[in-house]
Amino acid sequence: MPRFALLGRQALAEFLGSAGLVAVVIGSGIAAQRLSPHDVGLELLENALVTGAGLVALILAFGPVSGAHFNPVVTLADRAFAGVGNRQVAVYLPAQLAGGVVGAMLANLMFGLDAINVSTRQRSSGGLWLAEALATFGLIVLIFALVRAGKAASAPFAVGAYITAAYWWSSSTSFANPMIDVARTLSNTFAGIAPSSVPMFVVMQLIGGAVAVAAVAVLYPDVAVVADDVVVPHEPSASERVVHAAAEER
Repeated sequence: MPRFALLGRQALAEFLGSAGLVAVVIGSGIAAQRLSPHDVGLELLENALVTGAGLVALILAFGPVSGAHFNPVVTLADRAFAGVGNRQVAVYLPAQLAGGVVGAMLANLMFGLDAINVSTRQRSSGGLWLAEALATFGLIVLIFALVRAGKAASAPFAVGAYITAAYWWSSSTSFANPMIDVARTLSNTFAGIAPSSVPMFVVMQLIGGAVAVAAVAVLYPDVAVVADDVVVPHEPSASERVVHAAAEER
């Protein structure tokens, strides 16, 4: 039972963190659009800064429970290095996607919109697809490099800073997250993306993540030793460790 209780808490943390992240992304986009109309540059700056700050807070809040993945590519990359097991992957991915959907609906409702209003904003070009691959690659390499260097405590701030910067250096504004892709289709606002644009975004993010895993494996051959600290250290309690150890011996 404690094992499933731990998985349940991790699922809840991933759900809440993903919901919070999407609410921050979409909500700040709506607010920026209303507060700074007709100034796309300022709107993007406001959206980027709030997203980066919100991401730091969410990782700090939920990281100790689940590691604060909030991103299927991060979870799959961590699985490649055995940082999480198949049970966690099976729990994390649905929790992330469900959280993203709920976060989008809440953001819409906060600003007086219908809970679901499908985006019509097309984001489709070779440059955008390349940007998604590069942004995802950079994110995965950053996370595992920090953990390998023993600087996982800096991850919330480094990841938040990276995403804030990537809003600007990437032509796609760095979605870098399939969960975010799906959630943003539900809001026809500043941060939205049309459903028809999502498949290629997801494909390029997975490609970027796969290349990043290969690069990390070459750069840090022993990264698997610390992979269970991704994105930030998240360990079960002493009592849960005892129960887990006993279960493994059976």
